[in-house]
Amino acid sequence: MNEHDETPEILYDGQWLRMVRRGRWEYAERTHGNGMAVIIIAVTPDDHVLFVEQYRVPLGARTIEMPAGLVGDDHAHDTLESAARRELIEETGWEPARVDVLLVGPTSSGMSSERIAFVRALDLTKVGDGGGVDNEDITVHKVPRAQAPAWLMQKQAEGFELDLKLWAGLWMIDHNPDGSPAG
Repeated sequence: MNEHDETPEILYDGQWLRMVRRGRWEYAERTHGNGMAVIIIAVTPDDHVLFVEQYRVPLGARTIEMPAGLVGDDHAHDTLESAARRELIEETGWEPARVDVLLVGPTSSGMSSERIAFVRALDLTKVGDGGGVDNEDITVHKVPRAQAPAWLMQKQAEGFELDLKLWAGLWMIDHNPDGSPAG
């Protein structure tokens, strides 16, 4: 018998996460939305990339990320598109006219069953200030696209943790996952 066949043992079952053991493997599962999250690639009409800054307890540090959120955390009938639209508005104050799901895959396949969808938000309109909900304390950064990589490296030099998915997101501003031009 191998890990694939063993019944999972619940080690901890919390409000948002569950710790599971299957054979020798211990890993985390999200308890909402089938373990799905979205990361939103958003560029304003004046060609600025939207980033969010917030303190992340597991890292004990402020991070720079693209807007993101869980699917189904507050809305049972959430879709990837509706979660992306909601999270972008809540976190940044920008509303997309359209969202396109680009790619879905695991975030850390050896540690978690969580999957994330890269979503491109298009035709943005400013509708609020952003900043998040429920004391998320999010700072919105609107950075000229041409300067975004250098700005990110400067933030890292200042001590911020950078989500490595940022570079995939920057690439997917102009490209589809298969390498064809975004259109």
